[in-house]
Amino acid sequence: MACYLAAIMNRRNRICFVKQAVYQISLPLLLCLGIASPALQAQKKSGLTITGNVREAQSHTALGYATVQLRQSADSALVSTVTTNESGSFTMEAAAGTYYALVDFIGYHPFKTGVIRLSANNSPFDLGTILLTSASQTLEEVFIQAEKSTMEIALDKKIFNVGKDLANAGATAADVLSNIPSVAVDVEGNVSLRGSSSVRILIDGKPSGLVSIKGGSGLQQLQGSMIERVEIITNPSARYEAEGMGGIINIVLKKDRKQGLNGSFDVVAGYPENFGLAANMNYRHKDFNFFVNYSASYRNTPGKNNLYQELYRDNSTFISTKNMEHHLKGMYNNARAGLDYFFDEKNILTAAYTYRISKGKRYSDIFFHDYESTLKNLTGFTHRTQDETETEPNSEYALSYKRTFARKGQEFTADARYLDNWENSDQYFGQQDYHPDGSHSGIPFILQRAVNFETEKQYLFQTDYVHPFGEKGKFEAGLRSSFRNMTNNYTVTEEDANGNWFELPGLTNNFLYEENINAVYAILGNKVKKLSYQLGVRGELTQVTTTLKQTHEVNPRKYLNFFPSAHVSYDLPQGHAIQVSYSRRVRRPQYNDLSPFMTYSDNRNYWSGNPDLNPEFTHAFEVGHIKYLDKASVSSSLYYRNTKGKILHIKTVDDQGNSLTYPRNLATENSFGLELTGSYSVFSWWKTDASFNFFRAITDGSNLNDEFKSDTYSWLMRLLSKATVWKNMDIQLRGNYEAPQQTPQGRRRSIATMDLAVSKDVLKDKATLTLNVLDVFNSRRYRSITEGANFYIESMSQGRLRQINLTFNYRLRQVKKKAKETLDQE
Repeated sequence: MACYLAAIMNRRNRICFVKQAVYQISLPLLLCLGIASPALQAQKKSGLTITGNVREAQSHTALGYATVQLRQSADSALVSTVTTNESGSFTMEAAAGTYYALVDFIGYHPFKTGVIRLSANNSPFDLGTILLTSASQTLEEVFIQAEKSTMEIALDKKIFNVGKDLANAGATAADVLSNIPSVAVDVEGNVSLRGSSSVRILIDGKPSGLVSIKGGSGLQQLQGSMIERVEIITNPSARYEAEGMGGIINIVLKKDRKQGLNGSFDVVAGYPENFGLAANMNYRHKDFNFFVNYSASYRNTPGKNNLYQELYRDNSTFISTKNMEHHLKGMYNNARAGLDYFFDEKNILTAAYTYRISKGKRYSDIFFHDYESTLKNLTGFTHRTQDETETEPNSEYALSYKRTFARKGQEFTADARYLDNWENSDQYFGQQDYHPDGSHSGIPFILQRAVNFETEKQYLFQTDYVHPFGEKGKFEAGLRSSFRNMTNNYTVTEEDANGNWFELPGLTNNFLYEENINAVYAILGNKVKKLSYQLGVRGELTQVTTTLKQTHEVNPRKYLNFFPSAHVSYDLPQGHAIQVSYSRRVRRPQYNDLSPFMTYSDNRNYWSGNPDLNPEFTHAFEVGHIKYLDKASVSSSLYYRNTKGKILHIKTVDDQGNSLTYPRNLATENSFGLELTGSYSVFSWWKTDASFNFFRAITDGSNLNDEFKSDTYSWLMRLLSKATVWKNMDIQLRGNYEAPQQTPQGRRRSIATMDLAVSKDVLKDKATLTLNVLDVFNSRRYRSITEGANFYIESMSQGRLRQINLTFNYRLRQVKKKAKETLDQE
């Protein structure tokens, strides 16, 4: 287990000393030292406990994930380190003795308690509510740079602080996710977690229009500079909606509540063209807090796709190849503004509005070459072009209320929001056929047009209540209602010899999607000595109706499901903890899964939805272990998922060589896995974190075809190493590897990538320059082999080529503290 050591670095301030030499770092050396670092030993605990709750001094808002260090009073030796939970509470163990606690959170002054004399007579020792005050002043002398670890580990979730990963500078939200352990983003922008594509993506804990119509690919419109952190929840409780069998990815956007005016600004320039501006501003005055986030960017994203296909027919082999190059050029604007009003320290009302719009042009050149029997026997080739203009605006309105009570941990929240999105796509396709010698085939030039107009409107209402009881008990309950209507009006036409346009049969329709989900949940939790438990159940009533208006096909569905969850954890000696969890999850077919319209940019390889698709259900089990050390922490998880009605895309090829890929329900999938995650501080100036996920997936699609079966072993690995060298300059290397994987129709080949980044603080540490190279070796290529009874296909797609970005970040009244203040606290 030592070879996967890692550490959540304590959220401590570190003095930026000038290094006297530039350390040369290579990926193999980082891999060796980052993985093979020796384990550290923690002090033994006797079972006596110290508790408390950390909050902001002005608003009394809970400060989740603050760091609490327990140190011996005599020599300040570190005894234990914990992080607060989302409600700001913490519990730590120690032997009888005399201590003090040091509480720290980025953006706030550290707090040092008085002397703690812990004994069996006063355990648990309650420190009460600890109030941290904002640190907004900048000083002229020695600066302390407050720094969160890139990765923070807890039993029920993993938190990745986006700003600390230098490679994220100038990147999109999709790029950010692709570099998070156990998360993969394919060339189409589809997101998977631990090898499962059934993952729920939330923004600030709620559904977002950014990932509604387009799914995960919509994240390419959001600049990474607007993201504060990403939370990965692999086995959610009944508190969360049941959607997403692989788990939940929650993207938390930047928002501050410090007094006065503060914020940050980013300017990005990159190649291929990537130019952007971003501002994250916050102004707090007494009972009002205003926050504004805005980003604007222009990107030219080149990509390519190659395909080799063999078709078997009439005892002959017909070969075709496809070579496609495309450019997506677009302007992306994201604006988010809101207001917090503090009626008093226990009542907060928040109103927010988000507007996003993207306008893009996509140009594609496709060449098809056709052969008979061998690649030496060319029978002809075709040149097809695509010229698409796309506009996609979306708006979100949100109103939230939070009420806390005199009793610690008791709170009520209510949230209402409205999403209004639409997308308009207008595409022209030109096609010309040629003889093998390059002369015109005699077939007239074909001009076609595809117009696609999609809309989405969603209303969401949610209330949650938490009621503590006894010393450690807690009861939670909540209601949630979601009403969503989506439309898709799709038309494909072709120009005839007289210049008139006519509809192509089977490619025009109007698709309506109506979805209503009403949910209620209850959770009961408590802690008895070292044993904590949480039991919950969630009921969801789902009503979905799909309608094809022109063909009068209506498909109504209504089902009631219950989703139990259970989490049990136990605190072991010497800083160990273990958790066993279970939950039942669902993946409902989404809009694109059900829409029957075929993509038409490539008129030989079609993609479509399936109106008859059913939801898939999963039983998820997980055993997690975590070990906290002085300089490190390491977590491990064993997980098992049993899925019925597995949704998977199946490809068929007709006698003309045209392929159709659409989702089907397979019988079952059973997956087993081991995940190791952690960080380790090799030296005070050198930090490394790593993750390793090994899994086996057994898929049975014999309900469709006896050949649709696979039993695959695969693994994912990520390693990040960051060092501070000469004069506050940071150097970072990050490597990702995805091993080959078998699928029911073939196999997916491996992917290996490496990113490099260098950053330097300038302007008296008020600003940072970052240069990064994403995909240094231009190796982020998705390669696969798909086979059927009458075909064999090899494909390679590269949705983004090597990207070089230079980012300038300026911080307005960000956290700078006197060295003396911090050292006095230490």
